[in-house]
Amino acid sequence: MSLQDDIARLRTELTGAIAAATDEAGLDAVRVAALGKKGSVSALLATLGSMAPEDRKTAGPAINGLKNEISAAIDARGADLRGAALDARLAAERLDVTLPVKAAPTTEGRIHPISQVWDEITAIFSDMGFKIAEGPDIETDWYNFTALNFPEGHPAREMHDTFFLQPGPDGTKKVLRTHTSPVQIRSMLRANEKPAAGYLTGAVEPPIRIIAPGRTYRHDSDQTHTPMFHQVEGLVIDKESHIGQLRWVLEEFLKAFFEVPGVTLRFRPSFFPFTEPSMEVDVQCDRSGAEVKIGEGSDWLEILGCGMVHPNVLRNCGLDPDVYQGFAWGMGIDRLAMLKYGMNDLRAFFDADKRWLDHYGFKAFDMPTLFGGLSS
Repeated sequence: MSLQDDIARLRTELTGAIAAATDEAGLDAVRVAALGKKGSVSALLATLGSMAPEDRKTAGPAINGLKNEISAAIDARGADLRGAALDARLAAERLDVTLPVKAAPTTEGRIHPISQVWDEITAIFSDMGFKIAEGPDIETDWYNFTALNFPEGHPAREMHDTFFLQPGPDGTKKVLRTHTSPVQIRSMLRANEKPAAGYLTGAVEPPIRIIAPGRTYRHDSDQTHTPMFHQVEGLVIDKESHIGQLRWVLEEFLKAFFEVPGVTLRFRPSFFPFTEPSMEVDVQCDRSGAEVKIGEGSDWLEILGCGMVHPNVLRNCGLDPDVYQGFAWGMGIDRLAMLKYGMNDLRAFFDADKRWLDHYGFKAFDMPTLFGGLSS
C-alpha cells in the first residue's frame, strides 16, 4: 500500500472518529490516538527520517497536511461540543425571571398572637410611664401567697389550683406561681431596700409604677383555661394614689388596646386577699354578631380585677400604710388576645399548628407602636 493510500485511509478513519465523538473526553482520546507521541499520524511523520531526500520532498508536505487537517477538525469539533455542553447547562440551569420572587423568610415567619399582644400592652403602659418588672416562674409560698395576705387554708393554696413543688433544702415551700402578683411584692421590697442590700443596690423609694407581664400556672384546662397562661398585672404605690387614678389608667389602656375612641366601665364589688376594696371590672360591648365589639352596644363583659393594695401587703413589704397607698390590677393576656382578634379557643394558642399561626400570626416587622398603630 502506498503512502497516499495510508494518508487517505487515516483521513477517513480519523475524520469519522472525530465526528463520532460525543463529548470532549472522547474527542481528546481521538486526538491522542492521532497526534500523540504514539499516534497514527505521528507514526507516519516518524517515517520521514528513513526516506530518500527526493521522496521526503513529496511525503513531508502530504503528511504534515494530514496533521494540520486533523488538528483543525479536532479544534472545530471541540468548539461544537463545548457549545453544545454550554447550551445543555444553560437549559438545565434556566431561570424564568418572569416568575414571582420567592418570599423571604422574614415575610413568611409569623409572630405568635400572645407575643404581639404582650408587646402591645407594654407599648401602651410604657407610654404612660410604667416600667416593666419581671420575676421567677418558680416562687416560694411566701411570695406567692403569704406576702399577698392569703391566710392559711385559703382555697387558692389547695392542690386543685396550685402546682406545688418539692421543698428546698431549707424546707422552703415552692410553687409554680399562680399569678404575677409576686413580682409586685418583689418590686415593693426592692423599693424599700437600702443600697447596702447587694443586688438591690440603687433602688429608690416609692412612687412605684410597674407592670408585670409573664407566665402563670394553675390546675385548669378547658376552652378558656390552660395549665400555663399569661397575665399582666399593674401596681402603683404613692402617697396620694386613689381609685380615680386607677379608673383613668384602665380606661386609657382599654381605649388604646382595643383602638376605640371610648369605653364605658362598670366596677362591681369583689374580694381579693391582696386588695381592699376589691373590684371586678366589666366593659361595655356588643355581642350581637360573631365577634365581641368593645366600646359599643348594651352588653357587659368582665375583663379584669383590681383594687386598692391591702394595708397588710404594704406592711409585709416594709411600707407604712399610713404613709403610702396604692392600687393594683390584673388581667389575662391570652383573654385579651382572644377578645381583640376573634379567637374562640385558648387551647389552640399552644397546639403549635402552623396553619393556625399563619392565619392569626403577625408579620415579623409589625412592631406595635401607639403612633404607628398597635395592630396595623
